[in-house]
Amino acid sequence: MLGVEMTDRPGRRLRAGHQGGRAADGDRAAGGSVPGGADLVALLNRVGRGDEDAFSAVYEQVAPTVFGLVQRVLRDPAQAEEVAQEVMLDVWRAASRFEPDRGSPQAWVATIAHRRAVDRVRSAQAATRRDDQAAAQAPEGHDGVAEAVEAKLERERVRRCLGALTELQRESIVLAYYGGHTYREVAGLLGIALGTTKTRMRDGLIRLRDCLGVTA
Repeated sequence: MLGVEMTDRPGRRLRAGHQGGRAADGDRAAGGSVPGGADLVALLNRVGRGDEDAFSAVYEQVAPTVFGLVQRVLRDPAQAEEVAQEVMLDVWRAASRFEPDRGSPQAWVATIAHRRAVDRVRSAQAATRRDDQAAAQAPEGHDGVAEAVEAKLERERVRRCLGALTELQRESIVLAYYGGHTYREVAGLLGIALGTTKTRMRDGLIRLRDCLGVTA
């Protein structure tokens, strides 16, 4: 069943539905004033003046078509029924603005239905894009901050541990590992024997490893 309830002012409500092509709630079966096949232009004119019986007749004539149009766009019966009800609410609210000279009532209603269905699809797509972007960006942003903090802390630890070495150990390690020099080049730059350079660097690296908590 496709049904809709609308309110145009406090205390005034209308429930209309489509159920097997019969009038909802049996209102016209009980002798309602508007036949189901009445001219839609005239009916919409009356709906624009707040005629609830006229709207029920309009509903009976166009609701199945509206549902079919919307379902072809959305391909989801539950969503199609929801959007179709929104379309019928739009018809109720906008009937006074319908202009017969610009097109048929069926085309006017179909335009409303198509616009509503497309809006629902775009809304769903936008929500999906936002979720995907949030999922993709959040971890990256988090990792970027974490890595920057970790790198800074690591640099501070290395600087502190280097400061605990002897001057010769520190100079040897900095020249070799940060300057890219060989043992022989380090020995020449510091003016010490090659064997002494190797010994000082080995002892310095052991102390540095222990200070940084690195397991050999």
